Amino acid sequence: MDIIYLHGVKAKTLIGVYDWERVAPQVVEVDLEIGIPSPRACHSDQLVDTIDYAKVVDRLRAELAEQHFLLLEALAEHLAQDIMGAFGAPWIKVSVTKLGILHEVGRVGVTVERGHRGG
Repeated sequence: MDIIYLHGVKAKTLIGVYDWERVAPQVVEVDLEIGIPSPRACHSDQLVDTIDYAKVVDRLRAELAEQHFLLLEALAEHLAQDIMGAFGAPWIKVSVTKLGILHEVGRVGVTVERGHRGG
């Protein structure tokens, strides 16, 4: 399976279980690995034969601006299902990270993997 990846995508969203986390949007960092439905782009060299990662980023940021979650797990699951459905990806790995949210902890996050990662 061919995979595209986007690492370190930053976006603002309301996320958290504590009241103080839900007052203003926080910046989260998202890493994506997305299975490409077909290897056609390797031979055609055409954008229409792959997943346009600029469109993925635009969609991700729009979703995070509109959707609000208590847990990173729910946010990651939502992104995984949304991106797989929108782009026809057979497999996805989504990592969502909160930056500097805990005292003396640089990053906390969660990773979900969905779909079938074929060979």
